[in-house]
Amino acid sequence: MATMLSSYVVFSLVCFVALSFAASGKKTLVLVDNWSARETHSIFFRTLRDKGYELSFKTADDASLALVKYGEFLYDNLILFSPSVEDFGGNVNVAAITNFIDGGGNVLVAASSSIGEPIRELASECGVEFDDENTAVIDHLNYDVGDQGKHTLIVADSKNLMDAPKIIGSKNINPLLFRGVGMTADPENPLLLNLLHASSTAYSFNPDEKIDEFPHAVGKNTLLISALQARNNARVVFVGSLDFFSDEFFSASVQNANGGQKFDRSGNEQLAINLAQWVFKEKGVLKVGKVRHHLQGKTNPPTAYTVTEDVEYSIEIQELVDGQWKPFSAKDVQLEFVRIDPFVRTALIPKNGRFSAKFKLPDVYGVYQFRVDYNRIGYTHLFSTTQVSVRPLEHTQYERFIPSAYPYYASAFSMMAGVLIFSFVFLHFKEDSKDKTE
Repeated sequence: MATMLSSYVVFSLVCFVALSFAASGKKTLVLVDNWSARETHSIFFRTLRDKGYELSFKTADDASLALVKYGEFLYDNLILFSPSVEDFGGNVNVAAITNFIDGGGNVLVAASSSIGEPIRELASECGVEFDDENTAVIDHLNYDVGDQGKHTLIVADSKNLMDAPKIIGSKNINPLLFRGVGMTADPENPLLLNLLHASSTAYSFNPDEKIDEFPHAVGKNTLLISALQARNNARVVFVGSLDFFSDEFFSASVQNANGGQKFDRSGNEQLAINLAQWVFKEKGVLKVGKVRHHLQGKTNPPTAYTVTEDVEYSIEIQELVDGQWKPFSAKDVQLEFVRIDPFVRTALIPKNGRFSAKFKLPDVYGVYQFRVDYNRIGYTHLFSTTQVSVRPLEHTQYERFIPSAYPYYASAFSMMAGVLIFSFVFLHFKEDSKDKTE
């Protein structure tokens, strides 16, 4: 009986630990303007739940809101489906959300034409600028047949998507429906990604007002979806349309009003799910495994290398795929052997997640680093450094006879031979002089 009880306790403990690990990275806070969003966007939320996400719904002005408690983040991800909020409730504000991002949290933001100042300010902190309230993206040539006359229900061609499979999945999807506010991105910010832009005939303005000034964004500079991957690998996605994630848009048919082909279903659901998987770090996550370096033909690293020695370096890289760490495969991973500047830069050869390279150390001693700096669109920034020392040759390691010094050797031996011959002749000549005198 005691044995069975102890086995049951161990089994329960293992299940609890397994569930804890499964739930890690899945705690998600969803802030909405009103509770009806849970019904109008039920397909999107149900898909997240099916993938194991623990969703906590609250209104954006809830007085009990908090992202941090006792110095620890309460959630791993944040979904802001509250574009019209004027002030967040509780301890949540724009500064708290930016601190959440700085701490590694991921944020999915959906805006609309009724965008409030907090969402615009948050986007500005990330290098994205939304247009003013009551504005919308307008396209008089690429709008859906279901538009109400203002040409704000636009049809976005999947060709306008960024070529980033890890983020958006396949570009071969049906056209997208979009109704919302436009945005622009800071072109000087290398961390921003323009995931979906409008067509060349689109612009952002208030559809109920006469255009008497230049619009906020025109043509392909009008962004519909943008993303940010911070230096700490935190991810943020901005979508200018809350309706983009709605059940209505997921299941709606799409047809360009100007004689376009009719599609029974939009590509919104497919793109929305791919965006959610990327922003919540289900895709494109890399980590470093074992790092090894040693002399060629050896297995253990020395205390210090010597100049011009032949070394071998290897690093294991893994990628998160469907919740499991699997060997990463790529042909563009490079190794740099750096002192202040790289002395050696070579490609790493992949084999089952292990990347290796062989090369000769430079003929310059000092403190070096084996450095792998892999930064590609859609992947987390992978950075690995290993410091080693490279010393000069010992006095017993220098060559005794250098071929380039043979002329000097010849001159030295010729001088010695000359001195020997001169001494012999000189001494012999003096001896002969003495004999004649006598």
